[in-house]
Amino acid sequence: MRTSIIIVSAIAAVITGLAACNTKANDSKTATAVSLDSSALVKRGEYLVNSMGCDDCHSPKRMGAHGPELIPELRFSGFPSNGQLPKPNMEEVKKGWTMLSPDLTSAVGPWGQTYAANLTSDETGLGNWTEQNFFTSIRKGKYKGLEGSRDLLPPMPWFVYKNLTDEDLRSLFYYFKTTKPVKNIVPAPKPLTAL
Repeated sequence: MRTSIIIVSAIAAVITGLAACNTKANDSKTATAVSLDSSALVKRGEYLVNSMGCDDCHSPKRMGAHGPELIPELRFSGFPSNGQLPKPNMEEVKKGWTMLSPDLTSAVGPWGQTYAANLTSDETGLGNWTEQNFFTSIRKGKYKGLEGSRDLLPPMPWFVYKNLTDEDLRSLFYYFKTTKPVKNIVPAPKPLTAL
């Protein structure tokens, strides 16, 4: 009788222990799957933007004491529609070189010349975009996030960013929707033959 009680107690302890472990694992999965509220998404998006270097290409800069410095009122507005650039050295491009504008908002290479997009909440930026447009742009590398549109051009590393989680992409989108709107129509890319 005593042996039966000990065996039953041991089995109960093992089952309780396994159930507790399984509950903790399920709680952990549930915690990561729970959707964050919009303020948490915006905060995470801000963190991601500042970690991933979106400012490097999408924010106009001026030269300061320590090199290029962001122009705060133009943050994320892309290459300025009235921006002036020197004529690119096509001999160097033919040799395989890629050139960047001093503030990194334009690039010239074997694909032609490209200009960083406006990511602000203005209608000339992401203001009219849906979350689905943003996902399509980053996951499939499509211009304005529209199926059937042209591919995004270098140096935009969408093929790296496509690996972000849905939560990360959603966070980026929510953050960009809260940015100061800057009206700026970025020029269309130029093919190599136009340079």
